[in-house]
Amino acid sequence: MKTIVLGGGLMGSATAFFLAQRGLPVCLIDRGAIGAGATVASFGNIRRTGRYLPQLPLAHRARALWGRAESLLGRDVEFRATGHLRLIFDQPSFDDMTTFAQAARPWGLSLEVVEPAQLRKQFPGLGPDAIGASFSPQDGSANPRLVAPAFADAAARTGAQIVDQAGHVQVHAQNGSFTVRTARGDFNADVVVNCAGAWGREIAAQFGEDVPLRMAGPQMGVTEPLPHRIVPVVGMWSQDRGAYLRQVERGNVVFGGAVAQVPVACGSFAKIDPSLTATQLAQVVRLCPALADVAVIRQWSGCEGYVSDGLPVMGPSTTTPGLFHAFGFCGHGFQLGPAVGDVMAELVATGQCTTPLAPFAISRFASCP
Repeated sequence: MKTIVLGGGLMGSATAFFLAQRGLPVCLIDRGAIGAGATVASFGNIRRTGRYLPQLPLAHRARALWGRAESLLGRDVEFRATGHLRLIFDQPSFDDMTTFAQAARPWGLSLEVVEPAQLRKQFPGLGPDAIGASFSPQDGSANPRLVAPAFADAAARTGAQIVDQAGHVQVHAQNGSFTVRTARGDFNADVVVNCAGAWGREIAAQFGEDVPLRMAGPQMGVTEPLPHRIVPVVGMWSQDRGAYLRQVERGNVVFGGAVAQVPVACGSFAKIDPSLTATQLAQVVRLCPALADVAVIRQWSGCEGYVSDGLPVMGPSTTTPGLFHAFGFCGHGFQLGPAVGDVMAELVATGQCTTPLAPFAISRFASCP
């Protein structure tokens, strides 16, 4: 049984890797370079705090795999369990945090509630006017520039075929098999896994499964290198859009959030909106005032798919046997990536999954216009 995986970001590359690990023939196809889409534009956050609760089993599975990433892939993708600190600046957000913390405990996530005095002592210089924080010590970050190519290379070493720079793809199903037509030739398979990210809707629609998904790009930036002082990933509980930041080992501070995603027209590139930068930086400085006079050396974006209900699409097609979907991760898929690959490989190989996926089924949109 041969499988074609469409999309060479983290989701697709991980799926190809875990399929190859199971001894199944697999071909990974990407329209451009492996990992050069939404994955490379990611913040690199490995966070379970604040997730939709039924998504936590998938997130826990992912966190376990992140802990094994270097041994699985044969290289360091800079996964660091530095902890995830989420600062709170107002009482409604504090109430949100405590509600989530209580609700998440039965789902296997225990958050530490950090009082102001402890915050100043344990994390000096972060959120000086914060009224508290949550801390998840086993979460952290990884390098989004390294991880998809690492999964794809490991998949290739295990026997997978990697086809990049394939251009626009067309998928055709006939007599229980699939043909994928690309600029680099036609490829045949018994199974197709749609990990095409923001273009996943386009693939699903070819098989009568439309998904209310919009294409948009987050606004990201990075500072000049600084002495390393910020250990955890830092985020914000907010009634609006919270900023977030992390300092990489080379000293640069990567940041994002605080402003709306910029819409992306079909067929175009994601771009930042310079008019939003001042608002974004004001929130970043609230997290860490020492960044007020630091130079921003680069800003970027990347096209991501945002589903109307804020949840991804994962699981088998409802119209076409042999077709599976894993797309639309709404800007919070990086942490889930390894588990998404593992889950999709399990589904393809066995027809079932030990991690519950029902809330993410594409059938929830069956009645959408």
